Amino acid sequence: MSVLFIFIDGIGVGKNNSSNPLASGNLKSFSSFTGGNGLHNECEPVAGEKFLFRSIDANLGIEGLPQSGTGQTSLFTGKNASMKIGKHFGPFPHSKIKPLLQKDSLFHQTIALGLKPFFLNAYPDIFFERSAKRNRWSCTTLMVKSAGVRLNRLQDVLEGTAITAEIVQSAWRDMLALDVPEISPEEAAERMLSAAEKYDLVLYEYYLTDKAGHEKNRDMADKVIHVADRFMYKIISDLKPGDTLVITSDHGNLEDLGVKTHTRNPVPLMVKGNTDPFKNAESILDVTPAILNVLLMNGKLKSDIV
Repeated sequence: MSVLFIFIDGIGVGKNNSSNPLASGNLKSFSSFTGGNGLHNECEPVAGEKFLFRSIDANLGIEGLPQSGTGQTSLFTGKNASMKIGKHFGPFPHSKIKPLLQKDSLFHQTIALGLKPFFLNAYPDIFFERSAKRNRWSCTTLMVKSAGVRLNRLQDVLEGTAITAEIVQSAWRDMLALDVPEISPEEAAERMLSAAEKYDLVLYEYYLTDKAGHEKNRDMADKVIHVADRFMYKIISDLKPGDTLVITSDHGNLEDLGVKTHTRNPVPLMVKGNTDPFKNAESILDVTPAILNVLLMNGKLKSDIV
């Protein structure tokens, strides 16, 4: 019994119009939660026993456009990072909120429960060199390394136990000249499902959605969301009984290609499996506590079985 957590950067619940690449019934993953309508603000909330969809706040009581540094810190800790520094900040975590990720994150709290978390993303050597030189890590990598969990590298990708940021592993070969095989979104999904057999919490981060939103590039947006859709739909379809899948974001962006900035739209929260802990979620602050609740329930069930 595990939690599979897919974090998709920069997708909000926007209008049902032509500027929103998420508002398409052809996106099977989103439509699985919304009833076949893609993802937009005309989709009704769903609160079933096994499927949940609701829109949750990402603004956190602060004016201005939400940013990744504060948004992801808030998402992965359950603490209002924007309120702590009085503003939205990003894309990297502000120095005053780094301690939240370094000491009190979802990964730290999972380990404190005696459980094992795993971060599925892998990074090339150049990432480690640049991050160490600048001492500037993303929210997820800072959280993971601070919790004492090893970050995946090239060898892990080659061994089939991790995947790259674009899911299909094309960028490492095309941009870095690294000899890695291209895989399908479904093959990548199988790696996440396999990891869930070994770990209690498996996290994957997909950021190309946010990049496409900033570039206002419809072709890129359709491509990256199509890859993510196939990846997620495979996991939705093959999720094992007892496992819980959680999908959410840190702020809006891709849903409005009419602007190149983030948006103040709510973000989607989609859950398959144990939906009860998420039914009262109002903001991204409620996601980590709900996941920890599921992990606690899973741990109790395991002990009862033993």
